Amino acid sequence: MNIREAHQSVSQEELRIRNSLSSASASAPGASTSHMSTSSLPLPTSHSLPTPSGSRPSVTLPSNAQRHRIARSLGPSALDKVVSKTRPSFLPPKDRLEDRKHMADWEKMMKYSRAAEEKRRTALQERRFARERKIEESIAIWEREIVPDWTVVNRNPALRKLWWQGIPTKLRASMWQKAIGNSLVLGKDVYKTCLARAKRALASGTFPTTVLGMLEEDIASTLPALHLFAPETGPLYQDLKDMLCAWVVSRSDEGLGYVSGAARVAAMVLINMPPAPGFILMRNLLERHCLRSFYGGLASKDEVEAYYRMFDTLLADGMPKIYFNFKQHQISPAAYLPEWLIPLFLDHLPFEACARLWDILILEGDSFLYRAALAILAVLEPRLFFPDKRELLELLRGENKAALDVAKRDGRPLNGGKYEIYGVDEETLWERLDAMDDWWRESTWTRLLQRELPDL
Repeated sequence: MNIREAHQSVSQEELRIRNSLSSASASAPGASTSHMSTSSLPLPTSHSLPTPSGSRPSVTLPSNAQRHRIARSLGPSALDKVVSKTRPSFLPPKDRLEDRKHMADWEKMMKYSRAAEEKRRTALQERRFARERKIEESIAIWEREIVPDWTVVNRNPALRKLWWQGIPTKLRASMWQKAIGNSLVLGKDVYKTCLARAKRALASGTFPTTVLGMLEEDIASTLPALHLFAPETGPLYQDLKDMLCAWVVSRSDEGLGYVSGAARVAAMVLINMPPAPGFILMRNLLERHCLRSFYGGLASKDEVEAYYRMFDTLLADGMPKIYFNFKQHQISPAAYLPEWLIPLFLDHLPFEACARLWDILILEGDSFLYRAALAILAVLEPRLFFPDKRELLELLRGENKAALDVAKRDGRPLNGGKYEIYGVDEETLWERLDAMDDWWRESTWTRLLQRELPDL
């Protein structure tokens, strides 16, 4: 049966049912008398519906599209049974046996694909567990070799490799503090002082309402999967708000305002240490030149543009196909790089991957920001050849509809890192970072810095 025959069959069936209902109504006892009495009885007036007259109302048959609207039943409609799901509607229909064979092949392929994906995830999880066990077992080496003098990792390749595998959780706060240092020479009471100023401004109503609104909005969307910073209910919500208010006050002395994304950085710090030392660490971390430029507002516009040019050069050297496709569609680093760097990747990557990235960023400095960004593009590379600019931008924002639908179908949570729907996790990211050893050179980064920012 083809589509036209199906339409005719359904139409004839509807007419047969309609005729049988009409004849049953006409032959029912009292049918004519009830119809005659309707015109003689007074009916109440309605302001919304017309009062029926004695004449029989005309019946308008539904259109063809209405007759074949999507069925509400559990089974397939008559039209669904004959429409091919393996060939576009504008092509001639397939033979039924061929169509069934192709559907069976497709279902088989999807089954194998899901099994392969599950196997890949299991293998990655086992690798992660093995690495975490190795980190815990290395605590003795850390305490003996690195904790007394962290700079030894710059002279000992084996210890540097150990740092790259991730800092043990219980040592993370102290190692971050030592590696970042205190170049701003902030006193130990600076947090208490800035917080007191912020609270006085809030109490007197002089704290800028627009800034407070931005700050609250930023907190509300910070690491929702952890439930630590949910407004009013999260156990670390007030600490996060206090730290950000103090941070705003401390930056106001330099004429700088709030930057959306700072809540993510403060949240990661608070997860690892108390607010007072965390505030000093955050201030010094964001004082590093690349991050200071991205957090510097309009005053740092020229420096940010220089960093974009540097990233374009590195992308062209390391991944020329992606670079060429982005240029064809006029997608510059400004479209995605700030979204990664300002929150230090916490919006887009899994939390565990971000913690390990931070370990290495704190050791290696600004160049690792770009190395991590290039590794993300390397993981996404198979998806970065859409012929449409809008689809490319949606993918870079973590909003690709097809990937979201697949994640929903598989029951995966959608409140973690945005790129988790693309399969970006800690293990796959580190595979790309390790592969970059073949072409990444720190000397190239230094040369680009000297060319683009000679006064640095």
